[in-house]
Amino acid sequence: MVQFKTKSFDALSNLELYHLLKLRSEVFVVEQNCVYLDIDDYDIGALHVLGFQDEELVAYARLLPKGYYHQEAGIGRVLTRLNTRHLGFGKLLMEFAISETCLHFNTNEIVISAQLYLEKFYTELGFKTEGTSYLEDDIPHIKMRYLN
Repeated sequence: MVQFKTKSFDALSNLELYHLLKLRSEVFVVEQNCVYLDIDDYDIGALHVLGFQDEELVAYARLLPKGYYHQEAGIGRVLTRLNTRHLGFGKLLMEFAISETCLHFNTNEIVISAQLYLEKFYTELGFKTEGTSYLEDDIPHIKMRYLN
């Protein structure tokens, strides 16, 4: 099973920060073969959801407050470790991230920039597609909105 923690940037230990940045690089830079600057200024004001299985970081998402990236609160950098993707951690991560975003940012509205191939996954979690697809770092994405 996976256990989740939500932490501000300042509350992350050096080791937690190292592991989350390493995992983000493994997935978004190496696995997806996408050269871009993953570490950005949004990390500092975000909340970070860390998902652990037996003390190993296997899932991660970044929660952004209203007006920080989008006008609405947002969830980004959503990922699960490759060798755990068949275990359903992505759905558990997003359910937790949605709940934490609503709680910590006092909102019932969340916007995401989803990779297009995951549109069905996010639709099943209650997100609705807005507009047409666009390229973000040469990967097709779609804007999606959650209203609770």
